[in-house]
Amino acid sequence: MVFENEKEIHTDFKKRMTYGDYLSLDSILASQNRLSDHHDEMLFIVIHQVSELWMKLALHEVNAAIKAIQQEAYQPSFKMLARVSSIQRQIIQAWDVLATMTPSEYMEFRDYLGQASGFQSYQYRMLEFALGYKTKHVLKIYEKDPELHKTLQKAYEAPGLYDVSIKALEKEGFEIDQEVLTRDVRNSYEVNESVQRAWEEVYRDTERYWNLYQLAEKLVDIEDAFQQWRFRHMKTVERIIGHKKGTGGSSGVGYLKQVLDHYFFPELWSLRTTL
Repeated sequence: MVFENEKEIHTDFKKRMTYGDYLSLDSILASQNRLSDHHDEMLFIVIHQVSELWMKLALHEVNAAIKAIQQEAYQPSFKMLARVSSIQRQIIQAWDVLATMTPSEYMEFRDYLGQASGFQSYQYRMLEFALGYKTKHVLKIYEKDPELHKTLQKAYEAPGLYDVSIKALEKEGFEIDQEVLTRDVRNSYEVNESVQRAWEEVYRDTERYWNLYQLAEKLVDIEDAFQQWRFRHMKTVERIIGHKKGTGGSSGVGYLKQVLDHYFFPELWSLRTTL
């Protein structure tokens, strides 16, 4: 046997940390608590828990990238942002697994969810905040938990990834309107002509502005993947519940279709037409 030939493999863990100990697997694997006895509720729980774990890592990387860009440490920020794009691909593929559940199967346990909904995912909101989409009214959802509400409020008031990227343009010598540089970052970003001109110049002279050019393309990668994630979410919901209201009270597919038209980094998309 191969195992028997591996004489140095450790087997005595009475006083040592195991793989399961390190990953807290007992806690993680005991967290799939079905409220019904329907087989497919396990699928529903696991998919959403896995997505939340990926979002935790995405937030870890995005927030670190924001700090790196502020310090002009561009190369490390590119690695972090590229990792976010890879994470997003994993989350997008998760919808394919959830889509194996049929409307009939979901209806067997949907009522057990009450008003609980993915709309309430606080990590998703924090990702939106970090990418510059600020919606103050959603903070009310989290007032039940003062510590969590405080964490979200802090994220809401912090500059987003695009804010620090625009500041990077200004540091490079581009003339950016003061109203953009000093804007209230608690508000969602709006298109600005000076930012558009700056990014256009970056794309016209990529060798001179190579770091900014790479940064811009990393942002486009993230937004592209985010839109794909939103689209797969919308189509999966439509496939399973049609145009019913969401459990959290949203219009469901209607709401998800609306957000498909939102851009985090608008000038990076419009310049493709204007160049």
